[in-house]
Amino acid sequence: MLELKDICVSFRSERQDKLFGTSRDQVLFDVSLQVEKGSCLGILGETGSGKSTVGRVLCGLLKPDSGQVLLDGEEIYRNRQGRKNLQKKISIVFQDYTTSANPRFRIRDILAEGQRAAARKKGIRKLSREKIKKGAGELMEMVGLSADFLDRYPHELSGGQLQRVCIARAVACEPEIILFDEAISSLDAHTQVQVMELLIDLKEKLNLTYVFITHDLTSVTYLCDEVLFLYRGHITECRPVRELGKTTDEYARRLLQAIV
Repeated sequence: MLELKDICVSFRSERQDKLFGTSRDQVLFDVSLQVEKGSCLGILGETGSGKSTVGRVLCGLLKPDSGQVLLDGEEIYRNRQGRKNLQKKISIVFQDYTTSANPRFRIRDILAEGQRAAARKKGIRKLSREKIKKGAGELMEMVGLSADFLDRYPHELSGGQLQRVCIARAVACEPEIILFDEAISSLDAHTQVQVMELLIDLKEKLNLTYVFITHDLTSVTYLCDEVLFLYRGHITECRPVRELGKTTDEYARRLLQAIV
């Protein structure tokens, strides 16, 4: 469904080369991966490994220096239409739920953003207040929250509750793919398990495809079908979660031993 082929990415360096001008630091080296429809791919790596850069490339926010990003076989960075096609099919849930939600919006207004985005995909210019209200209630129920929260502001919710709202907003866009960028790492362990159970349930009910970016191997084994290990911009190994015990990659084995 979604595929990266030989992706290389570099950023302008703070170091200045007096002879040739500004130098560049490469952060991704020939990264290739496939996300199968209906699956959950985990991208695992330490801080600075390049996993969030992979996420930005995957969701159309960062054009790579070289390589291809394919959605259903079509190159998304070839033209503007390619990115638009991807944006219609993908939603993102970020780590920092406090900055992901506008503090001046009530929860109902936050969810309405996603509902209107879904309507625009279908060529519907405007949704009635009644339809938005009904849809917001259904979304809250879907993520395990009461409709009583709809009139509250983000600061009136706990971290776990607010992240559920962000998940509901992502679902409201009616995507085929959801990318989670460290989406549960800021939550306590008990809330992490609850949110992962919710994600598993939503994936089955809505036939979603997930990309789950994290530095936590435990959450990957709980949620993902396949895990890709990223180290300093290089893929060191990619294998099904059920076969992690068979890994021969030194970096992957170190991470596995850290949670035993």
